Amino acid sequence: MAPAPAVQRAELRPLMAASMRLGESWYLLSSRWFSLWKRYVGYDRWDVSGVGDPNLFPGPIDNACLLSDGESQSLKEHLIAQLDYVLVPSSAWQKLVSWYRCIEGQQPIVRKVMEFGLYAKHCEVEVYPLELKLCESSSPSNVISCCFSRRDTTLVKEIRKLFKIPAEKDVRLWSSHFDGSYEQLSELGVTLEDANIYHGELVLIEVKNEDGTWPQHPFLSTLCCLSSRGSGFACNSYSSRDSTSLSQPGLCGLSNLGNTCFMNSALQCLSNTPPLTDYFLEDKYEAEINHSNPLGMRGEIAEAYAELIKQIWSGRQSHVAPRMFKTQVGRFAPQFSGYQQQDSQELLAFLLDGLHEDLNRVKKKPYLELKDANGRPDSVVAKEAWENHRLRNDSIIVDIFHGLFKSTLVCPKCSKVSVTFDPFCYLTLPLPLKRDRLLEVTLVYADPQRRPVQYRVVVPMMGAISDLCESLSKLSGVPAENMVVTDVYNHRFHKIFQADEGLNHIMPKDDIFPSEDGSEYITFSVYFREKAVRQSSSTSGTILFGQPLLMSVPKHKLTVDHLYVFLLLAFSTLAIDWDSDTRRLLFDEQEAQAFEKHASVLQPQKMKAVVALKDCIELFTTMETLGEHDPWYCPNCKKHQQATKKFDLWSLPKILVVHLKRFSYSRYWRDKLDTVVEFPIRGLNMSEFVCDPRGSSYVYDLIAVSNHYGAMGVGHYTAYAKNKVNGKWYYFDDSSVSLASEDQIVTKAAYVLFYQRRNNEEHVAPSPPHEECDGMDTN
Repeated sequence: MAPAPAVQRAELRPLMAASMRLGESWYLLSSRWFSLWKRYVGYDRWDVSGVGDPNLFPGPIDNACLLSDGESQSLKEHLIAQLDYVLVPSSAWQKLVSWYRCIEGQQPIVRKVMEFGLYAKHCEVEVYPLELKLCESSSPSNVISCCFSRRDTTLVKEIRKLFKIPAEKDVRLWSSHFDGSYEQLSELGVTLEDANIYHGELVLIEVKNEDGTWPQHPFLSTLCCLSSRGSGFACNSYSSRDSTSLSQPGLCGLSNLGNTCFMNSALQCLSNTPPLTDYFLEDKYEAEINHSNPLGMRGEIAEAYAELIKQIWSGRQSHVAPRMFKTQVGRFAPQFSGYQQQDSQELLAFLLDGLHEDLNRVKKKPYLELKDANGRPDSVVAKEAWENHRLRNDSIIVDIFHGLFKSTLVCPKCSKVSVTFDPFCYLTLPLPLKRDRLLEVTLVYADPQRRPVQYRVVVPMMGAISDLCESLSKLSGVPAENMVVTDVYNHRFHKIFQADEGLNHIMPKDDIFPSEDGSEYITFSVYFREKAVRQSSSTSGTILFGQPLLMSVPKHKLTVDHLYVFLLLAFSTLAIDWDSDTRRLLFDEQEAQAFEKHASVLQPQKMKAVVALKDCIELFTTMETLGEHDPWYCPNCKKHQQATKKFDLWSLPKILVVHLKRFSYSRYWRDKLDTVVEFPIRGLNMSEFVCDPRGSSYVYDLIAVSNHYGAMGVGHYTAYAKNKVNGKWYYFDDSSVSLASEDQIVTKAAYVLFYQRRNNEEHVAPSPPHEECDGMDTN
């Protein structure tokens, strides 16, 4: 029996505030269930209007939306913390289970807290353990899939247990590559992470014969024994059949180690940045590695990157597996240590900063006092800012990638003008926000004999529920004022919306059901419950099923008998409480879930708007007023003010990296802007946007693009890049590399653009000859 909402709230708040500790067990809990519970108990101080509301009672804990299927209890891929699930400490979980129990047949989703990072350590729940395929060399077709902790598992011990191999028996482990060859794992006593085993890898165990020899297997004829996979750089490359044949320098794929396409995409873009790659291929980095920089990575990131670039450009391999590079990145940036999908731009930002600090020529950074412009000419202040920057930051990354912003702030009260100049490594450009969004909703009519109808409506991005009703009214003919809009989850009303509530409360995956209502009627919720005996005990209870209803009945002259007739018309032979046998015999599941589709759902969506890259640059340099929660401290007024702020470009680098800000965040949901941005392949003239009057010509040609396909938090990353040797474009999709044409490059998937500045005397490069691209479709 759950205590009063106020008691639940008071008991759980301190438990939820607990910090993670190594070795603890934490539980995954559906964000939808948890948000419903929070509203029911008034957990958030700004949302207490529904405390104790029976319509908000969350019912049994249900994590079905997190599971790929009910039988295996395995998690769906690419779940996002807070958006899809919340992590709950064991003490809080036990409280919730004692109050609400778990839905019948569903096991808790429990995970261990691990310590990640070598130098920047932090505790984190390992949500997705490493899934491996295991088999014995004597029975290679008998493959078993198992999940293990990367940090807490010694693979050879687990395999011995699984296949019941005695400890005194000598064994060897082999990992299978995509091309069918095998590689021996020489260090058996290390963890999965230290062994650089990746997600989904096939590992084979071989047991020594009684006579002291190793078995001979035809499928191991192409095996390769690398002596130091876990610690040497030789481990990065596959010993594949393809790799023995010569490949062209730079046309080398990168194996996906388990959701690492984001890393591969960023690496291929950097690999095809000529001045940076030449710097590493010519070994210039060796004389500039800064092992003592406290802000760096002891030179290890630079060395790992150099080794990988040399393999890519060796011309000896068609693809390599960047295992050691990923391990080194994970040691210094634990957010990249796992095998969950990440962001290619975030990895790129980390890598550029890490390479800069590892290669910083400044061994001891001087202390510099920042000076205000105080009315001095911009050229003087900008020169001073850049020189100060170079006194502390002097590397190949600064030489190639760094430019200078001009930032102007104006106080609205005293008109104080503050001008500062700040370096940047990449340009993050906003995209014009979508004004509208599409919502699919299912309208439930007042007529109980009429099936619900699904509609697709266009509503304002920042609109209200009333806007949804108005749009739906135009399509359905039902007056907007006669609609009640609900969010249905787990066979109950998750939320009944007020007309003035914002549409930003509705997430893309929500099931929204507007119902027809009337002023002469009273509306109440109807749930369908099944009386059932729990398998785990002899006690009985009720579970919800079917689609909940909002019933509108006349306010006057209504008897219980009339009400039953009204309900029975809605769902044939339907009662409110059912026993299991009656439900199986009489309840028509298909009819209860049946609905019709309006033409708006069947019509193809209109072509999306196209914007030019220059429109995004102009939007970036537009003056804006600082928000109420982001004020500027005015030194004249001696207080924070909502000043106007304007960014300008003062100087641009040799390599201009443009990040298109496609992902937007809110407290309720995350979205991706899939607007097509038209950007030039050659001849991007940035001179008009540079405000330095003495600036030279800034004309750029495209050399690489990082693409993202799919929705936020999921999807796939690839890259287009121009080979510096032959001038042709190629498409990099993990280990696959194929020829591409220029007309394939500009798509809605373009995410990060790499441009190379022309020299003043340089003329436009001729287009490479058109070649067939095997009909590759990348849109």
